[in-house]
Amino acid sequence: MELKKTLLNEIHRELKAKMVPFGGWDMPVQYTGILQEHTATRTDAGLFDVSHMGEIFVEGKADAILPFLEKMTCNTVESLVDGQVQYNAVVNEAGGLVDDITVYKFSPQKYMICSNASNFEAVTEHLKKYASSDILVENRSASYHQIALQGPKANQILEKYLGRELDSILYYHFAEILFRGETLIVSRTGYTGEDGFEIYSSLEMGINLWKELLAMGADFGLVPVGLGARDTLRLEAKYPLYGHELNAEWTPVESGIGFVVKEKKNPYLGYQRIIADKKNKPKQKVVGLILDEPGIFREQCEVFSMDGTSIGKTTSGSHSPSRKISLGMAMLKLEFTENGTAVTVDIRGQKKKAHVETLPFIKGSVRNQK
Repeated sequence: MELKKTLLNEIHRELKAKMVPFGGWDMPVQYTGILQEHTATRTDAGLFDVSHMGEIFVEGKADAILPFLEKMTCNTVESLVDGQVQYNAVVNEAGGLVDDITVYKFSPQKYMICSNASNFEAVTEHLKKYASSDILVENRSASYHQIALQGPKANQILEKYLGRELDSILYYHFAEILFRGETLIVSRTGYTGEDGFEIYSSLEMGINLWKELLAMGADFGLVPVGLGARDTLRLEAKYPLYGHELNAEWTPVESGIGFVVKEKKNPYLGYQRIIADKKNKPKQKVVGLILDEPGIFREQCEVFSMDGTSIGKTTSGSHSPSRKISLGMAMLKLEFTENGTAVTVDIRGQKKKAHVETLPFIKGSVRNQK
């Protein structure tokens, strides 16, 4: 099967990026090196091509859209005000995840869902299956370009580039900004644990944004960042990834994103199972792990209690460039998910000592929610 290519594909190759398959797309895994790109994002700023992500619009009458979105997702969409973004999850009939998403509220009649690259078609079809005739669900991913500018200096860089202040855009909020005759969607969101923005534009504008931001941001330490550092950054921030911590079988509570699960008068799909997990605690849950001796664990490493009983498997793992240790996440039996619980991880036949870490791995520059 031929890989899809973003519009920046040739530009990535000109930058000597190492390209790899990801979710059906030909994407850059690194440019100058994962460690350098990771560190630049934590200390200065990084620019990410996320134009393979999906943009799905849901439009119609307010009294039809809101009940529909409440039925399809487990967080409370009705709490959103215009210009606000919400982390949420589209759930299936069994209580598993179709995808974790961000919901953008433009007005009571218009919402946008940003979905993962490998899932936006499935999300679109799932929503259409339940949408009434007076609700329009439209996948506009082919018309939108998306890049992410992340890091402590992201605000400073983008303010200079756009020629306007951006502090008024609060964390998990967005603004529609007129720039060169086009309306950009600029949201203070991201996947790194750092302050920054995700910028939605037309396809042509997206290419210009990428080139011009990299050129102008070079003086601030801005560098292009590939999927390798994107993964280490999101792991340090304890952000889940679909296909690792999230899937169609595990509930949001099991997957470690139970904070998005809310009780509702009109239940969403899989409601009984999800709420039962929330109230009564699930039998298993995703938690953070830190390795206490040399080594690096990846996904699907078996985890054992200190008496040698198998208690789960790792879902993600990597060397942490910021903390200089091996860390990641694992799905473990609930009784072993307390902070500090000692475990061992099987790494290539050797059991390495580790412990459960429920606290944040890093303190990034993400702004406080207001």
